[in-house]
Amino acid sequence: MTEKVAFITGAAQGIGKAIAKRLSADGFVVAVADFNLEGAEQTVQEINQKGQAIAVKVDVSKREQMMAAVEETLQKLGDLNVLINNAGLGPTTPIETITPEQFEHVYAVNVGSVYWGIQAAVKAFKAQGHGGKIINASSQAGQVGNPNLALYSGTKFAIRGITQTAARDLAKDNITVNAYCPGIVKTPMMMDIAHQVAQENGKDDAWGMAQYAKDITLGRLSEPEDVAACVSYLAGPDSDYMTGQALLIDGGMVFN
Repeated sequence: MTEKVAFITGAAQGIGKAIAKRLSADGFVVAVADFNLEGAEQTVQEINQKGQAIAVKVDVSKREQMMAAVEETLQKLGDLNVLINNAGLGPTTPIETITPEQFEHVYAVNVGSVYWGIQAAVKAFKAQGHGGKIINASSQAGQVGNPNLALYSGTKFAIRGITQTAARDLAKDNITVNAYCPGIVKTPMMMDIAHQVAQENGKDDAWGMAQYAKDITLGRLSEPEDVAACVSYLAGPDSDYMTGQALLIDGGMVFN
């Protein structure tokens, strides 16, 4: 049986890296896609100790680059079965301070990349004559608006809507579309957010992180591997009868 292939954006660090390593452990051949090629190659080196992966450089906000990156994956690995739109930005933006430049950049990366990733995946799945799975990164902040995250929360709410619509549009092609919604994860991006919030309030980084962590029912911050476990389920056969959903993996910050 041919091994399945997963393409993951933003996989040079943080949650994306954890997803890449988990799916490799699950038996996938992995395309580690990131703008930071050096970081992607480091992830690949770690995976290739036990599995198989390639690094692909891509600016996810550019449609032509996403299409080319997925095509490169097809050429090098021979197939595509799962595409994970994980890459994203999380700036702190009090709503009255948002500039047009910030708006355009954050929406291009967080939302544009999801559209282009879906388009690239659908083209690849159809070219290979089979269905597949598309998995998008939303957030706990895409379920409930978070203070100082007006841009980020807006994009993550949008991703849930795109996920639901794409699930309806693509079901006829045997393509499922789901999302995962992490909470407060110990990643470089989250540390940057906490640092910015702390600076704005004249506090230290620990105070900034505590503002986001204080309402976690399970009483601890999430590790990237917690999120990767959820994505592993969405990428695997046990979720075949699921589409259009956004799974919270936030330690109990939001109850639906």
